[in-house]
Formats: sequence, structure tokens, C-alpha cells
Amino acid sequence: MLSYVGRRVLLMIPTVFVISVVAFAIIQLPPGDYLTTIVSQLQAQGDQIDQAQLEALSKRYGLDQPIYVQYLKWMGAIIMDLDFGQSFAWNKPVTDLLAERLPFTVILAVSTLLFTWVVAFPIGVYSAVRQYSVGDYLATTFGFLGLAIPNFLIALVLMYIGMTYFNQSVGGLFSEEFQDAAWNLGKVLDLLAHLWVPIVVLGTAGTAGLIRVLRANLLDELHKPYVIAARARGLPERRLTVKYPLRTALIPFVSTVGWVLPGLFSGEVIVSQVLNLPTTGPLLLDALKSQDMYLAGSIILIVSVLTVIGTLISDLLLAWLDPRVRLGYR
Repeated sequence: MLSYVGRRVLLMIPTVFVISVVAFAIIQLPPGDYLTTIVSQLQAQGDQIDQAQLEALSKRYGLDQPIYVQYLKWMGAIIMDLDFGQSFAWNKPVTDLLAERLPFTVILAVSTLLFTWVVAFPIGVYSAVRQYSVGDYLATTFGFLGLAIPNFLIALVLMYIGMTYFNQSVGGLFSEEFQDAAWNLGKVLDLLAHLWVPIVVLGTAGTAGLIRVLRANLLDELHKPYVIAARARGLPERRLTVKYPLRTALIPFVSTVGWVLPGLFSGEVIVSQVLNLPTTGPLLLDALKSQDMYLAGSIILIVSVLTVIGTLISDLLLAWLDPRVRLGYR
């Protein structure tokens, strides 16, 4: 097992390197750079352009050098000093911006993932073992609705209900009095009071999808010969379901960790705009629009690294859950 983990970790290094190269290259694909965007905005407003200042900024950030030199300087600073560069638009270190936004993004993503599992697991199991019951039809209906309705539309509906019937805004993660306050127990409780709204909004589609997948897989397992044989030998139905078919049907839960996390990170961009959430989604969108390459590249790199780590965790859980995978790497 240790050798398997070691090989997977070593494979992560070239994977992350290739991802960083591709991300940096994609950001550089549009014509011009951040300084070009600034010049266009100033010209549109009729303001004067200080050419000396633009040249100084270009030299400072290496924008007058080839793309591979800019990439090497960026990655060298990250590896040596954990310095992700300077955000042009915010005029702040990227590390400071990420320190403000990334923790909330991670909390929201992990909480949504746990919410998805906690809700989808019992409903999916019940829907499979009680096929064609009223609960099964309700779960199926919920699944179709959850997959069909966009997350941002659910957010808009919740905002309308909150303002119309409760005279309270559901946007943001903090109340106005705790927005700029220091961290204390009251601020933590206020965060928990606001966190459930984006969790429900972001987790609806994933929950609906996992319910459908778990139901289909478990129904397939329950009709296989080994289950029929175990049932014929008198094995109790609950023990039979939990010990054999349910364990196999749970494979989609652990095998999707790797792509659920980036899906949450990317899918929360529009929801964050609607609910005014202080996450990395809107920050990445603004950085891409303004070609703030160090900020956009850093966010893409971090999300990609989290994806690779999530895939590793998913593979390890899958090896623990499914004996066939363990047999494969032995």
C-alpha cells in the first residue's frame, strides 16, 4: 500500500507541472496583457497615459520578456518563497488575496460535499430497496428537478423568499455587524447561520445526481446472482444489503471526490455573484476579464492541485472499499 501511495504522489509532480504550464499559457492566449487593458480603459475615458509608468510596470513584472521567462519567474517564486506574484488589478500580493478568499471557498466546498453525501446516501438507499414506492417516486422527482434547475436560479428564489416573506437578505456569509469584526464565537455562529443557504444551493444538483447513481447501482447489485444466492441461504435482508451490494454501490461516492471539488469551485462562480459570497469564484472571473495573469494563474493552479489531491484521496478510498482495486495494484 505504501508503494502504491508513493507512486501516486510521484506522479502528481509532473501532473501539477503540466497543469501549471497549460494554465499559464491559456491566460496568455488573449492578445495583450493587463497593461494593454489599462491603456484601453484610460483611452476610452479620455485620460492621459504615462508611458514611463507603463514601461516601469512592464519591466517590473517581466511583461516585456518572453512567456517562458515570465512562467519561470512565477514558478520559481512559488517554489522558493511561496510567492504567487502581485495582482495588477488589486495592487496587492496574490497571497494576501488568496488568504482572504480561499478559506471560505474550501469551507463552502467541503461543507457542500458532506451535505451532498449525508442527504444522498439514505435517500438513494431507500429509493433502491423500496423501488416504486411513494418515497421512491418522490426521490426520483427531486432528482430530476435538482438536475434540471440551475443553481443560480435556486439562489434567486431563496433571495426572493427571504426578502418577501422574512424581510431578511440571505446573501453573504456574515451579517452586517460581523462583516469586519474580529473572529470570535459570535462571528463563527453568524457564519454557520448564513452558510446553509449556499450549501443547499450548491449541493442540490450534486445531491440529486448521486441519488440517481446510487439508486441505479444498488438496484443493479440487488438483482445479481450472488445476492439472490445469499438471500436463498437465509441471510437477513438488512445485513445482506449492507455487507455486499451497498458496498459496491458506494463506489461512485468515493470515486467522484476528485472531480466534485473542482466542480464546486467552478460552479460557485455565478452563485457567488448572486449571493455575494467572498470566495475565489468572483475573484477568478474578474482576474480573467482583466488579464490579471498572476492572480488568475494562481487560482487555477491551486484548484488544479486540489483536484489532483482529491483524485489521490478518491483512489485510496476506492482501494480500501473495493477488493478488486487492491488486487489490481498488488
